[in-house]
This record gives sequence, structure tokens and C-alpha cells, in this order.
Amino acid sequence: MSAQILDGRSIARDIRREVRLEVAELTKRTGLVPCLATILVGNDPASTTYVRNKVRACMEVGIVSVGIDLPADLPQDALLHEIARLNRDPSVHAILVQLPLPPHISERLILETILPEKDVDGFHPSNLGGLLAGSPLFVASTPLGILELLTRSNVAIEGKHAVVVGWSVVVGKPTAFLLLQQQATVTICHIKTRDLGFHTRQGDILVVAAGKPALVTGSMVKEGAVVIDVGVNRLADGSLVGDVSFPDVAAKVSLITPVPGGVGPMTVAMLLKNTVHACRLACGGASRGGVESVH
Repeated sequence: MSAQILDGRSIARDIRREVRLEVAELTKRTGLVPCLATILVGNDPASTTYVRNKVRACMEVGIVSVGIDLPADLPQDALLHEIARLNRDPSVHAILVQLPLPPHISERLILETILPEKDVDGFHPSNLGGLLAGSPLFVASTPLGILELLTRSNVAIEGKHAVVVGWSVVVGKPTAFLLLQQQATVTICHIKTRDLGFHTRQGDILVVAAGKPALVTGSMVKEGAVVIDVGVNRLADGSLVGDVSFPDVAAKVSLITPVPGGVGPMTVAMLLKNTVHACRLACGGASRGGVESVH
């Protein structure tokens, strides 16, 4: 068996085209232009690249992007003050703080300070709790992108056994709850799971987001499974690889995402959708609803 590639770049392009039309319609109807404020603390190369890609995507679809670059030694209180200012600014509909933050700053405190209705990353406790209850204002862009990738690729989720490797609040846990909302049977594992291969081999849908290169090999996957590789790991030679050993896994499964070009573009595309949703919330054009009704 040779896997079909789940082309995140192609699907993300379709989503961006849709968002561009949504932005034009929303602006024509309300006079508002969706605005995303991105905060970058320090000059981490990977974070700088991620923010630059998000800014470029905003420009492409007509979303206003406000970039705030701050020094790595910025006091925590100064960052809290900046977020409070953006919370009060009615022209800013969405706020994104690029992670990771410098070690002297509490990520939890910073994320809790962003208003839930501007929290397009979906990391505020209110939105994480809303996901558990089935009614978040926002879901994190990467898990949302994974679900959208599966849906637009006509992958059946209901009744399937989905295995998620990784338990972070950024990817693993939200992805598991989204799949559960779609009536999959979900197993959550991580790199400390005993006999990880036993569990991953049960997965009709396998999502790997553990941050370890080639963690999952061909012997650890089910024949014909759908594999979503969320990992982005830079090797010593500068190349990017995922958490899945691509050649031997691709020879055994039915569908697989590449790295790069799989989940990454979907993350950015769903951030754009979240930003438009935030603008609608600001003008009273959207309401809280179940996960299946968000976007």
C-alpha cells in the first residue's frame, strides 16, 4: 500500500480564498475590518518565522495585522500592560501571543489575561473549558486545522478509533476532545506511555504531536490507517521532519500528512477563520455554540 498525501497546502489555499470572501462581505455589511494583533517577545528564529507567516497570510485575505515586537528581557508586568491595552482597544478583534515566552514570564498568566472573546489561540481557561463542555468561543488553530483537514478529505470519524500521541493543551488534548465531539473513540498517549506501539496500532486515525523525530515507525501503525503528523523537528542538517518516520509509515497507511506542507498551513488558515469569527463576535454577529457549529 502507498499512502495518499493529505495536502494541507492545497486545502489551506481553499480556506484562505473563502476567508477573503468572508472578510469582504463582513466589511461591506458592518464597516469593520478584522484585526489581529500578534505579540512576539524576543527574537527566537522559529517564532519569528511563524509570526511572519501569519502576518503574510493576514495581508493576503484582507485582515489587518498589528505586529508588536518586544525585547526578550521585557518585564512580565509590561507584557501584561500591553495585553490589557489590546483588550481595551475596540479596533483589535483578536490577540495572539507567540509561544514560547522567555522563562521569566508565566505563559499561563499571560494567556489567562487575554479576553476570551479575543483569544483566537483558544488557550484561555474559559475556551479550554468550553471545549470540554462542547461550547467554546474559540478552539486552538492546530486542532481545528486537523479536524478541517480530515473533514475536507472525506475521512470518516464517527465510530472510528482515534489515537492521539501527545497531551499538550496546544494540540493533544484539544484534538482529542474535537475527535470525541465527532463521536470517535479516543485514546490519548504520550512519549511515556508503556508499549506505545500497542496503542498506536489500534488507531484508524492516528494523530502524532509529541515533538520527537521519527517517534512512530511503520511497525507501530495499523494497515490502512489515516496518519496526521503534527511534529515539526529541525535536524542537524537543517531539514524539517515530523514525529512520524515518513517513508516506512507511508508505505503502510492510506492517508498521511507530509512535513512540511501538512498541518502547518492548516494552522495558519484556521487562525484566519478564528480572527474573522472574533470580529463577528465584536459586532454581535456570532454567538457561543457547540464545537460542531464553530465556523
